Amino acid sequence: DLVGYYLTTAAHVGSMQHSHAALSAYLIKLSIINIVSLIVVIPQNLPCSVTLQPGPEDTGKACGVDFEIRAFCAKTMEEKNHKRNSVRLVIRKVQYAPEKPGPQPMVETTRSFLMSDRSLHLEASLDKELYYHGEPISVNVHVTNNSTKTVKRVKISVRQYADICLFSTAQYKCPVAQIEADDQVASSSTFCKVYTLTPTLNNNREKRGLALDGKLKHEDTNLASSTIVKDVSNKEVLGVLVSYRVKIKLVVSRGGDVSVELPFVLMQPKPTDSTLLHSTSAAPMLDPPIDTNLIESLTPDDDIVFEDFARLRLKGIIDKEEDC
Repeated sequence: DLVGYYLTTAAHVGSMQHSHAALSAYLIKLSIINIVSLIVVIPQNLPCSVTLQPGPEDTGKACGVDFEIRAFCAKTMEEKNHKRNSVRLVIRKVQYAPEKPGPQPMVETTRSFLMSDRSLHLEASLDKELYYHGEPISVNVHVTNNSTKTVKRVKISVRQYADICLFSTAQYKCPVAQIEADDQVASSSTFCKVYTLTPTLNNNREKRGLALDGKLKHEDTNLASSTIVKDVSNKEVLGVLVSYRVKIKLVVSRGGDVSVELPFVLMQPKPTDSTLLHSTSAAPMLDPPIDTNLIESLTPDDDIVFEDFARLRLKGIIDKEEDC
């Protein structure tokens, strides 16, 4: 559901039966017949699950990208599915941080002023290119002021850019962390300081248009991760593409502002094992995580009791119509 347009496309249709998974084999052992195992492969170029945070007065469904798996029974391949013979399962498509981060971001600029034969030089850098959610960002600012102007203040902000790629491209820009320091740099002097910012969702829950990972109701919802497009030549990638930049602005007296921007990547760390990450938010967990991977963790010795509403044990999943 993107900016008022409800678009649905079949990314994958699976009809090839594979060997039974552990859960399917166990159900067959219990004499529950008609068990079929199918494998769904999601194309790499599809966008990630992203939701734009609505404003306090907004009503209706939030704008974003959703994925669901539909299973239905039919006599022929050409037969269309209906609600009476199908079920659906909402899933989230995520991207993890690359194993090798990029080079350290660094930028510099020189500004000349009217009626001044000398210039002001600004150099800024980050300590690294890849950050995980909840990790502080260190911004190194170095100013060489050879002009006759005086730097009054230093403003630093972390901005999230959400490009909505549909038939035309629209962009949401939202600051997620910012600092305004009264650090002054006099004429013919230098200045060097490291500023620290931590972009988190807890400080931005009321901002309209902020891109989030997954659904608003999920407990592990955080700021949307940076989108990594593997095929940059593909112009048909639809969805919400998220990126982040750090903006450094020097407020100069009677001379205008001097600013630079540093792009960086904000993502989730890649899991070290096959266990699903249950909580990725910066806030500490009050309860131990619940293992929901019943298919992989099932063993022949497990004694399972099936209940109609067993899925309610999963925290944060309260919408029966959407998640069943």
